[in-house]
Amino acid sequence: MEQLTDSVSNASETKQPLNIDVVDSTLTEPTSHDQTQARLMEYRLYKRRYAGIIGMVILNIVGALSWPWFGPISNNVSAEFHITLDEVNWLGNMVSCIYLPTALLIPPFISRYGIRRCCDVGAVCLIISAWVRYAGTTRSLPTRGAYALLMFGQFFAAIAQPIFQVLGPKYSETWFSLQGRTTATMIIAIANPIGGAVGQLLSPLIVDTRQSILVLGIICTAAAPVVFLIGTAPPTPPTYSASRPSPSLWSLFARIVGTEKSEGDDFMTLRERFDFCIVLVIFSALVGATNTFSILTAQIFEPLGYSTDTSGLMGACLLLTGIVAAIVTAPLFDRVFTRHLAITAKIFVPIIAIGWLSMIWAAKPNNTGGLFALMTILGVTSITMLPVALELVCDLTRNADGSSSLLWFGANLFAIVFILGISSVMLYHYSRTDCSLVQGALRADDSADPPLNMRRALIFNGTFLMIVSATVFLLKGKQARKDLDESKLKESRDALANLQPIIA
Repeated sequence: MEQLTDSVSNASETKQPLNIDVVDSTLTEPTSHDQTQARLMEYRLYKRRYAGIIGMVILNIVGALSWPWFGPISNNVSAEFHITLDEVNWLGNMVSCIYLPTALLIPPFISRYGIRRCCDVGAVCLIISAWVRYAGTTRSLPTRGAYALLMFGQFFAAIAQPIFQVLGPKYSETWFSLQGRTTATMIIAIANPIGGAVGQLLSPLIVDTRQSILVLGIICTAAAPVVFLIGTAPPTPPTYSASRPSPSLWSLFARIVGTEKSEGDDFMTLRERFDFCIVLVIFSALVGATNTFSILTAQIFEPLGYSTDTSGLMGACLLLTGIVAAIVTAPLFDRVFTRHLAITAKIFVPIIAIGWLSMIWAAKPNNTGGLFALMTILGVTSITMLPVALELVCDLTRNADGSSSLLWFGANLFAIVFILGISSVMLYHYSRTDCSLVQGALRADDSADPPLNMRRALIFNGTFLMIVSATVFLLKGKQARKDLDESKLKESRDALANLQPIIA
């Protein structure tokens, strides 16, 4: 009690509010010290959380560079290293494939070693990937040896990328209060697509392919030290959820399927399990479709008569408008529309689905204005939904790292399936004098109007997303984690008010 008195005295002297949470509340009428038997915990925010989020953003951007880096320079890489374009494609596919198991290993690693150690592993993997890749540029190496080093470097890059992406909601929960969690999640979430866009723009600017790989290595190495800005956890948590240890991923699986029914803060009702599955499927499908579109933008629009630059600008339009919208809306969800995540999903998800469906008719020659307008709508709604979905599943499961891991796993899995299904990996075989295309299952042939169009791919994409997105109307989306944090905060304030007469 003397320690509590000192804490309140110090708060009074510094004119700072003191929020105390009753973890084990047994308070009745505060008539004596014997009746006040509770373990008390103070909630506090630290300015160093902003330094940590800067580190997370930088590492997310740099971690996303490796996946699309070789796509825009695939012809040069093929010629320089004497490998096929199919093998060049697998430098990017490697990242997608390794992403899946890595995403599922992150939650148990966080539970055991914490956020900072997890980020350390990601930073080390970035450095290793950078210089293993560059070692493959040695001209004296045989072709197979050089390609093996490039692939090995991409393997380590594939470990780093999901670490920083999956950690976003967990970092937000650990360091930010109820008034800042969604904004922090948004900032970290949009960093990854920014990194992908930067990678696609930067790699073609460096004419020499080997120098391009060197530049990528320098960027990764220079960014790695910002990991020291990231802390595992603050000395005093900002919310009750931040004070709890992360439940295991296996525990989350058991809660979702209903085999684990023991009571606790992370207990999930049947309604919450159903809602989580709805968000998981919708998030995976929409993010997978958006990622696939970003990769295949040129292949969709160039047969319709649009230049490579115009196709690239359409993809950039989707991303940039979405980033602006997310920056504007995320603080509103933190401070104004605090209970409207599910309602937002019911409004935005159908708009996104209708947008992709309308792409079937919008993707036609001489419709630049209409396509840019459609890209703007898709960008504003899609990117805005990133933090909304991530925060909603955290509220449903009370397990930030586990739910984030499953969402990003699903999104990446859907992206792989979409890319393989729509383009059949789009094998290209080049020689010095000619080029032939093995057409994808959903690509039209040379006799179509226009030739080699991807209308069937757009029909598949739009129809599938309409069916999946319709399930959003079944979503209830109770924000149980927010309810728990607000309840504990109220108990804290009531406990402090009851204790003040005793201290006096």
